[in-house]
Amino acid sequence: MKITTKGRYGLTIMIELTRKYGDGPVPLKSIAKEKQLSPHYLEQLAAPLRNAGLIRSVRGAYGGYILAKKPDAITAGDVIRVLEGPITLVEGMEEEEAPQQALWLQVRDAVKEVLDKTTLLDLAEHDDDVERNNEYMFYI
Repeated sequence: MKITTKGRYGLTIMIELTRKYGDGPVPLKSIAKEKQLSPHYLEQLAAPLRNAGLIRSVRGAYGGYILAKKPDAITAGDVIRVLEGPITLVEGMEEEEAPQQALWLQVRDAVKEVLDKTTLLDLAEHDDDVERNNEYMFYI
């Protein structure tokens, strides 16, 4: 499975909404500007996330998007499945010889486990930890 920009930028949207959770709606334009991404592309990604019940849109002058659930109730796997489809690593895995099939199934299950146990809150907190650590980084 290859994670495309859909999955990566979709997670970016969701992490930013997590970081601003409780502060009201966040316009995608502000996320696009901050992360130097196309606002039009982010709008295209927001539609399936909204249809899946992961985010809600708020109309109006101060509108934008908010998470539809708490950040610890949405996993990276939820986002990736909505934007990328089912998590499969090898096409036609059923046709592989038994030893290879077992290997690919283990790898797939390991990837699913990581994606399904990593919440948006985990990702947002990790991002904050990295930024804090970089504040004290000295380069020579």
